[in-house]
Amino acid sequence: MSKISLIAKLTAAEGKQAELEDAMRSVVEAADEEPGLEVYAANAVDDEPGVYYFYEIYADEAARDAHGTGDRMRAAMGAFAGLLGGRPEIITMTPIAAKGADV
Repeated sequence: MSKISLIAKLTAAEGKQAELEDAMRSVVEAADEEPGLEVYAANAVDDEPGVYYFYEIYADEAARDAHGTGDRMRAAMGAFAGLLGGRPEIITMTPIAAKGADV
């Protein structure tokens, strides 16, 4: 079974950039409860303040489907309410090759 990777683009609501960054740090910490989530990295776009990308690699489809179902992760994700300037944009991919991650 192939691993799954995805990129999620998040944009902060007006005036909520610092709060969103704090929420993103919390959700990355909560990712420890998801053993099939192998890479979960939050990134800020250098030349677009308030725009962020998560890069994620899952062991398999079951791990991706389980994402966000644990108690800590649900609570951490709940902190995003009111901080986003719209729905996240998500692109799902299949990893082909990577340095630093077993794909």
